[in-house]
Amino acid sequence: MGLHLGTTIVIMPRFDLEQFLELIQKYRVTLSHIVPPIVLKLAKDPLVDNYDLSSLKMIFSGAAPLGADLSQACMKRIGCGIRQGYGMTETSPVTHSSPADPAEMRHGSVGTAAPNTEVKVVDPATEVELGANQEGEICVRGPQVMKGYLNNMEATARTVDADNWLHTGDIGYADEAGHFFIVDRVKELIKYKGFQVAPAELEAVLLTHPAIADAAVIPSRDEEAGEVPKAFVVIRHETTGEEIMSFVAARVAPHKRIREVEFITQIPKSLSGKILRRVLIEQERARQKAAQVV
Repeated sequence: MGLHLGTTIVIMPRFDLEQFLELIQKYRVTLSHIVPPIVLKLAKDPLVDNYDLSSLKMIFSGAAPLGADLSQACMKRIGCGIRQGYGMTETSPVTHSSPADPAEMRHGSVGTAAPNTEVKVVDPATEVELGANQEGEICVRGPQVMKGYLNNMEATARTVDADNWLHTGDIGYADEAGHFFIVDRVKELIKYKGFQVAPAELEAVLLTHPAIADAAVIPSRDEEAGEVPKAFVVIRHETTGEEIMSFVAARVAPHKRIREVEFITQIPKSLSGKILRRVLIEQERARQKAAQVV
């Protein structure tokens, strides 16, 4: 769209917060495409106060779920709007986006389906279609859905069914008005005593804690429960693991409570700013394996 309109486009080879803020100030950027961890920086990092971001009118967030609380905190601090979008490489890439009219937006939602796009939510186990406000796997069908993976019929069959529905692997739901909310990846759900717990939901709660600057949640193996939610947090000022666990417990269902907290100096992320939960999972499992050997 930027090329079509002949607008100036500023591209960064890798994310650096200070450079990002400098570029917005220097080029008077009006629209920024970013991911939720960068929205978090804009909402909480003290460095933001050193720059003039008044030109920024709209942020478009994608690639991972963005909680309503964090979205509103960023909007309030920066003084701009936030839209969300959703899609995959396999869908060329957009299937959903927030309405352009702020009055029609739902905070925390990736918006409504794109034109000519069908969407349904199904039970991942039975593939039975679910109703409004029921969590399940998001499936999409439309002209932007790929024909298949090149020279890989097996992978294609696992992703696109006989009726051309693409199974995204993402858990989400739609409200009565057709606004969709993404919860997490199917493969990243924590299996606690038969319950499914979404790490992204707990991360959104953790980020509302005044002492927490950043957070990530992973499944930690447990003999009794199978898996329990474990939080890795970067703190702004002193607090305790017990206090953080109590904070989350007061805001979520009992089976979603954080069972362990580890303080670290930095959450591992990709160059685009997405949380690399697999790095934390691998480190956690290596520690657990070493402990068993001892």
